[in-house]
Amino acid sequence: MPERPGGRTARVRASVLRAAGDMLAERGFAALDLGELATRAEVGRTTVYRRWGSVAAVVADLLLEMAAESLPRADTGTLLGDLRANARLVVRTLTDPRQGALFRSMLAAATSDEATAAALRRFYTTRIAEWAPCVTDAVARGEVPADTDPEEVIRAVSAPLYYRLLTGTAELDETAADRAAEAAVVAAKAGVHRRGSGSPE
Repeated sequence: MPERPGGRTARVRASVLRAAGDMLAERGFAALDLGELATRAEVGRTTVYRRWGSVAAVVADLLLEMAAESLPRADTGTLLGDLRANARLVVRTLTDPRQGALFRSMLAAATSDEATAAALRRFYTTRIAEWAPCVTDAVARGEVPADTDPEEVIRAVSAPLYYRLLTGTAELDETAADRAAEAAVVAAKAGVHRRGSGSPE
């Protein structure tokens, strides 16, 4: 008989993913061990090995859960307002003591572990798709060219913020968030992010 929603299966998954997030934030991907994870989550080792089978599978499930729990996109009525809200959300996430450490750990792991890299791609594909309607709405309002690529605009907002996170060469704060949003809007209005074009005509 299938486990009812909110039953033991859901509780086990929540405990394991919470423990995995804590361990990743504290010590990084390399230190994540399924046996220790089971102990920390107070779940049987057999259950963890049977359900996930690998550290990469746990990380993939954790990213799936994070994507599901992410905040809905903003709808302020302007592209700048929407993208500023997006950028500030990114900054809050990356500067959060737990979430920031968690993302740094997974980004580092993705450089050498293809399963983790694939999980990250799925996570960011989901996040980009959630925020792309900000640009679609802006096209409908006539704020940006009709052939603007929504996904490219959303990537343009986040890219400089992740650069700051990974290099540690500049502050990662609301000023940086607002600047990233403003730059993306200026570029979109100028036609930089039009589909199938590397530069405006």
